[in-house]
Amino acid sequence: MEPNGSNFHNMTSSHHIAMETEVHRVAAPPHRSSLHKLKTLLKETFFPDDPFRQFKGKSWKLQLILGAKYIFPVLEWGPKYSLNLLKSDIVSGLTIASVAIPQGISYAKLANLPPIVGLYSSFVPPLIYAVLGSSRDLAVGPVSISSLIMGSMLRQQVSPSQDPLLFLQLAFSSTFFAGLFQASLGFLRLGFIIDFLSKATLIGFMGGAAIIVSLQQLKSLLGIKNFTKKMGILPVMTSVFHNIHEWSWQTILMGFCFLVFLLLARHISIRKPKLFWVSAGAPLLSVIIATLLVFASKAQNHGISVIGKLPEGLNPPSWNMLHFHDTYLGLVIKTGLVTGIISLTEGIAVGRTFAALKNYQVDGNKEMIAIGVMNIVGSSTSCYVTTGAFSRSAVNHNAGCKTAVSNVVMAVTVMITLLLLMPLFQYTPNVILGAIIVTAVIGLIDIPAAIQIWKIDKFDFLVMLCAFFGVLFISVEEGLAIAVGMSIFKVLLQITRPKTVMLGNIPGSDIYRDLHHYKEAVIVPGFLILSIEAPINFANTTYLKERFTRWIEEYESDEENAKKKSELKFVILDLSAVNAIDTNGVSFFKDLKMTLEKKNLELVLVNPIGEVMEKLQRSDDTNELARSDRMFLTVGEAVLSLLSTIKNHSSNYNV
Repeated sequence: MEPNGSNFHNMTSSHHIAMETEVHRVAAPPHRSSLHKLKTLLKETFFPDDPFRQFKGKSWKLQLILGAKYIFPVLEWGPKYSLNLLKSDIVSGLTIASVAIPQGISYAKLANLPPIVGLYSSFVPPLIYAVLGSSRDLAVGPVSISSLIMGSMLRQQVSPSQDPLLFLQLAFSSTFFAGLFQASLGFLRLGFIIDFLSKATLIGFMGGAAIIVSLQQLKSLLGIKNFTKKMGILPVMTSVFHNIHEWSWQTILMGFCFLVFLLLARHISIRKPKLFWVSAGAPLLSVIIATLLVFASKAQNHGISVIGKLPEGLNPPSWNMLHFHDTYLGLVIKTGLVTGIISLTEGIAVGRTFAALKNYQVDGNKEMIAIGVMNIVGSSTSCYVTTGAFSRSAVNHNAGCKTAVSNVVMAVTVMITLLLLMPLFQYTPNVILGAIIVTAVIGLIDIPAAIQIWKIDKFDFLVMLCAFFGVLFISVEEGLAIAVGMSIFKVLLQITRPKTVMLGNIPGSDIYRDLHHYKEAVIVPGFLILSIEAPINFANTTYLKERFTRWIEEYESDEENAKKKSELKFVILDLSAVNAIDTNGVSFFKDLKMTLEKKNLELVLVNPIGEVMEKLQRSDDTNELARSDRMFLTVGEAVLSLLSTIKNHSSNYNV
């Protein structure tokens, strides 16, 4: 309130008061029935993309064709497919297969599942996604974070070493519920639920989970046999140093060499994207070399553990292994819900990232249905939870993929591996799988994004830190829950404590802006002009009453002390940013008007939009709240009109 009103006096006397200003009437909104309002609300809530507009004015046959294309995107691009596109998709498909095979085996072990399940999960789900998915670049398969979460949550109640069959059953059952939840979100168009995982939450969560995943690989990289089952950083590091006597120098040497090789390959591909094939082929090359070294040197007899014999053949059916009863039902539902949300968020984010690079649209609801269906089907074909992986999708994109056929090529390559090449993995050392996992997840630690969040929003940075340290020191799911809770708290804080600002006039204009933002803005003598920048509802009316009372007291106190302004006569509320109001909001205006009348002040409303205007008029039986002479389109018109009224009253009084 430092700016005084002298500039405004000079400006009004020389310019505004002298000119005749047309005051525009605030029109009542057109009448809409309650049914029409409900239809509009439901449409904007569940169908903001208006998917039915393409069916308008079309014959029923054409509508059937369009409907089939909408449900199965492959029917949209399939008829246009050409040999040139196939060549590009074969190259990219073979490239991502070289990544998917070693990563599939590694991520299955991360989830405490048999390694073969990782390969099964890289065969069936990509085929389903190729038919239902809307992204051209998304490469589908197991991912590190979902594998970590599933393994850690299930291991809390069931030991994968003592009861491997039950653990496998629970993993498939959790995958079923994850897919059911994902598909339901798509069918019911409730995708906005996953928006509660903010960018800050995901960056902190991913970073913390990446460190936990990397530390878990110390078991393989150091050759430790008795390792902790807990996920926190403290028990993991304690287990590492309490078992120094189990460290194997042969394992450490091999792990260090291959880890350096993989990180160097990754660094080369980051520095020179055209050499993407270096990092893409490095994992498979590492597996081949490590397997040959172990086979030739009989290293399995000298302290280096190996995968062992893997079963040959395609995915066996697993619908008879789904576990929907007894004491574990709550566990599999909770695990499916958490892994479903995380994998769905990651898959859609990755798909949209690469779609933006190629200037095409990814339908979020189609993606939810596609990812959900492939997990439901996957749970019945010996697969665990899958989604679009960023590392594989980046390789797919850089390799020049054109359509989802690249996923089909990858799946066919995995199928050939399952049928013919399984005996070759018998001597693959576990240490190389640990090195592959560390190299894959290290990219999830996004330090530049964390710095950017710090610069933009300190509260978001705090949320990010809560997710990061919560995952590190408590647990994966509890760290995520804390971060989501803080994000929701921030939203509630913004709702219950809406921003209100005091406006002043920009000299030489009829523009009114925040006094603290625009230092040249000046207070208009006799007017307290306030702007509310949020909906007014039951959650914030009490705060607004208290805040407005304080605004008035501060204004009057300043007048008594400084004696530079005339007596306060009008309180003007700019409602341009108030897009909604409820019953409590209407009562707020009535109570505020009564309070102001007791102080001999008048309430003036500026630019109430449709819903607000309509509800105020319906509640105003005496026509006092929505008087036409106390309601204006702009603050400028309100001030000039009221100043003219004051001047006329003064002239009449003097006569």
